Amino acid sequence: MFHPQIASKKPENMVHTNNDCPFCQRELLTDIIEEEQDRIWLVNKYRTLEETYQTVVIETAEHNGDITTYTDVQNRAVFKFALKAWEKTIDSEKFKSVLMYKNFGPYSGGSLRHPHMQIVGLNKIDAYRNIPKESFTGKVFYKRHGLKINISDYPIAGFTEFNVILSNSDSSEIFADAVQTVAKYVLNDYFNGKCTSYNLFFYHVEDRIVAKVVPRFMVSPYFVGFKIPQVNDCKRISQIGKELADKLLFEMER
Repeated sequence: MFHPQIASKKPENMVHTNNDCPFCQRELLTDIIEEEQDRIWLVNKYRTLEETYQTVVIETAEHNGDITTYTDVQNRAVFKFALKAWEKTIDSEKFKSVLMYKNFGPYSGGSLRHPHMQIVGLNKIDAYRNIPKESFTGKVFYKRHGLKINISDYPIAGFTEFNVILSNSDSSEIFADAVQTVAKYVLNDYFNGKCTSYNLFFYHVEDRIVAKVVPRFMVSPYFVGFKIPQVNDCKRISQIGKELADKLLFEMER
């Protein structure tokens, strides 16, 4: 159950950019679970969902930072820290399922600009029960180092969803590099650079870790009203795949 009374008190600076940022006021942060340099994992102060354990991973002290602007070294460190926190929450065996996701941009559903991920333990709900395995399948246009990247043939919400699939969970650096390159493509090249927002969702699928990178726009009324996701035609999917594959080959093989 959602608590609107709590949600109404949450700070917001995604739209109203002059509002204060609680993540920048680091000396006032409480319920810290772990720290590593300027990365912090802490309990969410505004827990809006019942029967959950809501936490936040603050990625950096830099308010305007993002996966797409970090150096390779910083981005890898952020992923290693966040994935470790996610796995610790899963390994506690206290929850039916554990989510990890990231919002970026005005259409992502987030309220704070400061770069962060969220890790949420669900006491009674299996978050995977409504996610068809087909949403992780699609034409593979990049395959290297135990990593595969495809565009979903059956996206959850519609149009274009990129799946970054890691078969070797020890290779967090190559995973971080790939997600960073895809996110850069989404903001800078996809839809002629007009996309300002994305979501990043993490899943355990059998023995693999999957990061689903979702470009975000206004939600389609077909999906809102009828749960009908729309998919690009084969020509456009092939074009996107080629564009991104070229960037991945350049970025990942240098």
